[in-house]
Amino acid sequence: MKLTAFQTCLRFVCLLSIPFLWSCDDEIDLNISTANPILNIDAWINNKPETQHIYLTLTQDYFENNTLPPAVTGATVTVTDNNGRIYEFTEDPKSGNGAYSWQPKKGETLGGVGQRYTLKVIYKGETYTATSAMNRVPSVDSLTLSYTEGQGMMDDIYRAEFWSTDPAGKGDTYWLRAYKNGQLLNKASEITTAYDAGTSSGSGFDGVTFITPVRVGINANNFDDDDRPVSPLSNGDTIYVEIHSINLVSFNYLAEVVSQADRMGGISELFTSAPLANVSTNIVNSNANGSAVVGFFNVAAVAGRGKKFYF
Repeated sequence: MKLTAFQTCLRFVCLLSIPFLWSCDDEIDLNISTANPILNIDAWINNKPETQHIYLTLTQDYFENNTLPPAVTGATVTVTDNNGRIYEFTEDPKSGNGAYSWQPKKGETLGGVGQRYTLKVIYKGETYTATSAMNRVPSVDSLTLSYTEGQGMMDDIYRAEFWSTDPAGKGDTYWLRAYKNGQLLNKASEITTAYDAGTSSGSGFDGVTFITPVRVGINANNFDDDDRPVSPLSNGDTIYVEIHSINLVSFNYLAEVVSQADRMGGISELFTSAPLANVSTNIVNSNANGSAVVGFFNVAAVAGRGKKFYF
């Protein structure tokens, strides 16, 4: 790839600056502008027979990360299916995290595969809506142990691997969510999605067993102080994996989240990464000239299985 004169000059300046960066320890106060808070709607719900939560918060400035985002109170939150049934999500003021919840009765779940849902949030006189369909999901047949022998300075690696078959018919998208010893693996580098049985729409794997990168994508992604990978599993660890059916727009949204959050950092960001920006949303304000909104709405069918590993 040929560089423009500007790019060549910029790289040269950056390289010259590195020794000065190493020797500089003065504190610099940055005058960073602030932005008005925006409503954030975190609405990922599913058909598991348990309490469903939708979280409403306000955005905060990038460097204000020492406190949780402000919770939104006083909103009205409902989800309506295509049969006209309304699920009312009531505010939980004691949660402190902006939770609005719906509690199913015994044996009840939030709808079923093939149904469509509309989210409606009314806050400070404005109405925000989004739609989602609950798509099909394959069962998790089993979990097995994957072993890679260590070489040189690398230790033995033990990973969990799930086995499941994508149903025939192109266009199914999934989010794999894994719990290690009861704790959700939720780092950006641990977000695993699948398009049919592969990793993208162009992979061409449909109606077959999920490919290896997807099957082992349910493991923790940790490194030691020397930046060497740490075995995701130790003897006696428990892994529980869930397959969540998601919509294509949700699949693309998660790809944006990973792109924005799982970044290399350092000076390479100047040349290899797109600028940070709000990821897309499928939630709209009914008033085109009204307040902005961020967040996402998805209704998933879920299949899961767990196992305790001994080796």
